[in-house]
Amino acid sequence: MAQRYKFRLQKLLELREEKEEESKRLFSKSQNDKIKVETELNNLKENYENYKGIRPGEDVIYQKIKRNYLFALEGGIKVKEKELILKEQELEFRRKDLKEKQVDRKTVETLKEKEYSSFIKEQDRLEQIDIDEFALYAYMRALKGGE
Repeated sequence: MAQRYKFRLQKLLELREEKEEESKRLFSKSQNDKIKVETELNNLKENYENYKGIRPGEDVIYQKIKRNYLFALEGGIKVKEKELILKEQELEFRRKDLKEKQVDRKTVETLKEKEYSSFIKEQDRLEQIDIDEFALYAYMRALKGGE
């Protein structure tokens, strides 16, 4: 009488869970990449701040070398700022993709919960029918035995 519940869309649910996990992994990787670029950008800006300006006692050759270094830092900062914008866009794309995958999984999960709830109600109904039937048999036996 007792049946085991089997969700007919279990494979779909598992597939969507796998896709969500992959999306989480990619989102995490994008987030780490963005943090890495931000750190590199901050280091370049820090170096620029440390070396800008003329200090007393610097000779002309040192100032020229420092100026070339500052130009290189400026170029590096611009490149890292562009890279950071790209990483932020990628991260936003991954965030939207992850949300979409989570919604897809939750949709199938909700369907599974509703189906399981219906299954339990049906099992309870069948069990109640059996109990009523046994009670009726017992009552009928008692009536026949009592006459």
